[in-house]
Amino acid sequence: MHAQTTWRGIGAGIAAGALWGLVFLAPELTHGFTSMQLSAGRYLAYGLVAALLIAPGWRRVSARLTRREWWTLAWLSPAGNVVYYIFLANAVRSGGVAMASLVIGLSPLAVTLFGRDERQALPLRRLLPSLLLGFAGLLCISWESLWRSEPGSLFGLLCAVGALASWTVYAVANSRVLARLTAVTAHEWSLLTGVMTGAQALLLAVPAFLFASNAQSAADWLRFTGVVSGVAILCSIIGNGLWNVASRALPMSLMGQMIIFETVFAALYGWLWEARWPSGLECAAMLLLVGGVVSCASAHRNAARKDRSPEAGNAVC
Repeated sequence: MHAQTTWRGIGAGIAAGALWGLVFLAPELTHGFTSMQLSAGRYLAYGLVAALLIAPGWRRVSARLTRREWWTLAWLSPAGNVVYYIFLANAVRSGGVAMASLVIGLSPLAVTLFGRDERQALPLRRLLPSLLLGFAGLLCISWESLWRSEPGSLFGLLCAVGALASWTVYAVANSRVLARLTAVTAHEWSLLTGVMTGAQALLLAVPAFLFASNAQSAADWLRFTGVVSGVAILCSIIGNGLWNVASRALPMSLMGQMIIFETVFAALYGWLWEARWPSGLECAAMLLLVGGVVSCASAHRNAARKDRSPEAGNAVC
């Protein structure tokens, strides 16, 4: 890996995580609206903004895609957006911001496992310390959630695991697509994903808004519109674009570790929102998850040094 490209990818991954962490606050800011309404509203706004941004070059960009790419967009968009966010919103409302963010923090573990056979990925034995640290973090999160007294904690944990599974599928598949797709830029692919997601969100909006029983005031709807629009622009447009830059710059086993920064920022935002200090188990989980990322980055750095050594021709990476 070229050093400048690697650092650019890491910087983009950190910036994306900082923006994505804001997603976890949206359910807390829109009480009274269902998870389906929140997901539909966010992705309708995402699709609208993406369509406006890509409109000037739509003919040029769309002509570069084959039927295979359009089909990929059709199933990849809900996996990484609508389905993921419905699970996430329910997890936040049932189990809290901190618990949901820490479970999603296991994404590096999941992506690393599924992407270990990808380009420039390290053998599993070199990633074992990182994976063990991540698994220990999961045990801390599970213990904290299962022994809570609040009703709905177990349901929140299960929804968080569903969000984790959905996001893992998206991250792995999206990275593979970007590795072979050179006809469009990472930003253009993000906008195309937004257009497809917005079109699919129209189908979700019908049952979410027309058949909903909740009645909201004009002020509530104004706040809801502001939240979903802000999340669409900051998290979906800018955040996804930065993530695509990281996906192209980094091998999957290292790129997956960048997701930890979403957890770090989301947990920080959550503790600030709840005006409390993290519990002992939450601190332990955070340290273990970050330790897993540091361990994985160290393994990649050592492998890169061996590649540059005179014996690099015999090295296996």
